[in-house]
Amino acid sequence: MRKVARIAALLAASALCFALSVRAQSSGGALEVNARVTPTAARPEPVRQFTFYVLTKSYQDICKELEASDAAPSRDKFIDGLEVSKELKEWMKAHDMLDLSLPDIDKSLSTDDIMNTPELLAAYQRANSGGITHGFPQPKYKETDKTDHPEKYEKEKQVYLATLKKFLQTNPATISGIELELDAVNPARKWALLQSNHKRRMQHMAPEIAQTKYLAEKFDTDLDGHGSLRDIPPGNYWISSLNIDASAGDARVRWDVPITIRAGQTTRVELTNLNAADPMAESVP
Repeated sequence: MRKVARIAALLAASALCFALSVRAQSSGGALEVNARVTPTAARPEPVRQFTFYVLTKSYQDICKELEASDAAPSRDKFIDGLEVSKELKEWMKAHDMLDLSLPDIDKSLSTDDIMNTPELLAAYQRANSGGITHGFPQPKYKETDKTDHPEKYEKEKQVYLATLKKFLQTNPATISGIELELDAVNPARKWALLQSNHKRRMQHMAPEIAQTKYLAEKFDTDLDGHGSLRDIPPGNYWISSLNIDASAGDARVRWDVPITIRAGQTTRVELTNLNAADPMAESVP
């Protein structure tokens, strides 16, 4: 009798474990996804053999938080760090201009801008000296006078600057071409490199953070653009393509679609152009 009772107890325990296992498995939800991209004036095409990520946080929000924690320097802060005169820094901030090579920059320069900004004045002088511009004033003072005869030097310099200002006011067209002489102090390339390096860093870090901190599941689509998952814990998720474009013809799309997984239920999602994110509007492309 004891042996029979023991066998019965073991069978009951096994049945209980099996029931608990079935209940645990049924507590999760399922996900069925169909992904299609529609090119302009063409039929939808399946997104084949493409990896999708099920995240516990929106990829766009992940990018925004990363940008906030590792933001690129502001334009004003960048300008403050340049090795140029304070006058040129003030001019660039006031005109919100970092590229001094723009052909129409002369339209943004006043006589006072040129006369009061060392780099602009030097560029204007180089652009018109050497017989290039007829009647262009030439200084009578010598740099050696700055040490040997400082009073004479300063007096003749002020006379020259007054003459040059009058010439500039009378001949505003002589400003044209000044951008060609500003290459040495033009911060445009340095700013572009800074922005490019920051963007590259974000492109590397955002997907890495998404997969290491917020990844719940991932799946690959088949040749029909279909993918599925089973036994996903109930909760709110986002189906994301991270920073990878799905493409068909001229269409390039990414997804960051919110979904809700419910216990014992199958969530079906159609990924199309309509619920795709615009890659050009992403914080981190």
